[in-house]
Amino acid sequence: MKTKPINYQHYRFPAAIISHAVWLYHRFCLSFREVEELLSERGIIVTDESIRRWCLKFGPTYARKLKKRQGQLGDAWHLDEAVIIIQGEHQYLWRTVDQDGDTIDILVQRRRNKNATTRFFRCLIKGQGGEPRWLLHG
Repeated sequence: MKTKPINYQHYRFPAAIISHAVWLYHRFCLSFREVEELLSERGIIVTDESIRRWCLKFGPTYARKLKKRQGQLGDAWHLDEAVIIIQGEHQYLWRTVDQDGDTIDILVQRRRNKNATTRFFRCLIKGQGGEPRWLLHG
């Protein structure tokens, strides 16, 4: 599937600055204000609101490209289950991490629902293509 090129016309800043700001936000999980500060250190004065708008408009495209570039995950996955408290309620947190420490996905649910968890991990395996080696932690 071909994606059409991103159109940066009618924007005050050049495409390189916009793409760099959006890339910083999505790649390093920074806040809009942190991206604003990083750009201001380079002499680029832009508001966090502009960065927010750029991330809303161009962000999904950049996120897809970053995810494609990430490549295949490791063949050994670690599965963690933990009970956490969110707003006074107990929640079950399921987290999968590959051998390199990259978080694959997270599931949070109120009850320990075996069927929902099984469906969740089946979708993960299906999206990966191959069966990983499971290393369970509890």
